[in-house]
Amino acid sequence: MLDQLEQIEHTFEELTARLVDPDVLRSPARFRDTSRALAELNPVVEIFHRYKRTREELDQTRELLGELDRDDDLFEVATEEERLLQTALDALEEKARQELAPRDPDEKRNAVLEIRAGAGGDEATLFAAELFRMYCRFADAHGWKVDILDLSESGIRGVKEVSAIVEGRGAFATLRYEAGVHRVQRVPETEASGRIHTSAVTVAVLPEAEDIEIEIAPSDLRVDTYCASGPGGQGVNTTYSAVRLTHQPTGLVVTCQDERSQIKNKAKAMRVLKSRLLEIEEAKANAEMSEERRRMVGSGDRSEKIRTYNFPQNRVTDHRARLSVHKLPSILEGNLDPLIVPLHRHFEAERLQQSGDSETI
Repeated sequence: MLDQLEQIEHTFEELTARLVDPDVLRSPARFRDTSRALAELNPVVEIFHRYKRTREELDQTRELLGELDRDDDLFEVATEEERLLQTALDALEEKARQELAPRDPDEKRNAVLEIRAGAGGDEATLFAAELFRMYCRFADAHGWKVDILDLSESGIRGVKEVSAIVEGRGAFATLRYEAGVHRVQRVPETEASGRIHTSAVTVAVLPEAEDIEIEIAPSDLRVDTYCASGPGGQGVNTTYSAVRLTHQPTGLVVTCQDERSQIKNKAKAMRVLKSRLLEIEEAKANAEMSEERRRMVGSGDRSEKIRTYNFPQNRVTDHRARLSVHKLPSILEGNLDPLIVPLHRHFEAERLQQSGDSETI
């Protein structure tokens, strides 16, 4: 790790010198790229500089301890100083390891969010609608845009299925661990006896693909148009604005009817199709659906839950991190940080343990 840090420091020094190069200063693009690279390396370099200063102070303190007698008045002071410096050095080493850990290239992408009602009938569709509202509010709090692609509603204000793109820096990185089966336990509105029901909703979160990553041959794509359903009157229901894309090599189907324009609906559907194809490519899955996608949502059965929303106990439990939060109404209003922050720490700790157990500076 030390060699890696020294190489990063060397690269940082070269970039710093390049930033004042007249040729770079005359080119806005080169200046921007150089500045961005410096900003990315700066946190690592700062940690390394602090590490070297602390290491030097620790060596000096240990050298002093070697010259002192145990009954010397300074011996106890120097011993405590050595302990504090070693603790600081260990902390800096851990920070350096975290900064050097491999980053997922998908972290900065937009997210494709798909929510489907699973087991539980009408109650599942009602909860699917609540989950979608929760994620929309969370996105709004982060300044992200939620663009609905396709929406299939039930007759009781529920949602059978909804697909949307969440646009914003870090959207996929933040939402990625929301994928899976979400279980709800509560008394449904239609339950006269007051009996608690258990229902399930599946959530899939995919990184949006970039155009340069996925190319779709026109001969592989079947485009069908039809009249959109739902509210909208003559402007929607009597024109062939809805689009269904079928990727024939894999059998993947994407529909979009949210816009009045057929062209806009096709563009949105292509974004989702490319994201699904990217997922299949990265996961090396079968023709119709990747293994990662099936791992995310399972069959929609209640037993395959990653999280439980228990209304009688005002409790939300994430079963992966073994975390319970007694703020269910606040969570459903989009205040997801009490769940998302510890969950990310849980998976980050797992990742570091797997990749860096044996590494030392």
